[in-house]
Amino acid sequence: MANTVKKVNTVAIADIKNINTITDSNLKKLNTLEFTGVTDAHTLIDTATSDGSDSSLGFTSGIDSTYDVYEFVLTNIHPETADQDFEFQVNASGGSGFNETITSTFFYAYHDNGDGSANVAYVTAEDQAQGTAYQHLVPHQGGATIMALSGILTLYAPSDTTYVKHFMARISGNLVGSYSTDNHTAGYINTTSAITQIDFKFASGEIQGGEIKMYGLSKT
Repeated sequence: MANTVKKVNTVAIADIKNINTITDSNLKKLNTLEFTGVTDAHTLIDTATSDGSDSSLGFTSGIDSTYDVYEFVLTNIHPETADQDFEFQVNASGGSGFNETITSTFFYAYHDNGDGSANVAYVTAEDQAQGTAYQHLVPHQGGATIMALSGILTLYAPSDTTYVKHFMARISGNLVGSYSTDNHTAGYINTTSAITQIDFKFASGEIQGGEIKMYGLSKT
């Protein structure tokens, strides 16, 4: 069938060197944009990998004004202890203790592996209203050997000094009792100071596997 293709959008295959008046010799430009000016949308900044006995995983450097959006990609984060909430907090510039003020919302969808129970629910126990505790991302994570959680937390404009700092997360987990969970968290960190550090942990027990990659999203 491939041999029968002679034209693409009225451009003959024989003339494919000329698309929208751009020839092969001039392909360094596309719609007036130099290819040299196009950068990878995601730039890997750093990776935090569990050694199997971590009280927490996070980043104390690398969050700055270089990027407007930061993504934290969590892969196979495994807890030491079953039935623990997975959570995060941040430090503003010059701060310590990971206790910034957060207002947030949380809901999840769940389905048990025996097909006996499924629901989508808002969970008031997992949100905060001007709280300073670690923000829950995955409640009651299971601790069986094969169970772990994975997902993405996005932090917006952490270096801005005019507005509060918004975040969103979507993480797939294993609710204790063999449930699959799709966890959605969003909110804002109520400070106009720059956010420079972030920390992830379980409410109790160690992180015993997995990694977190921190990416910056290109401004161009």
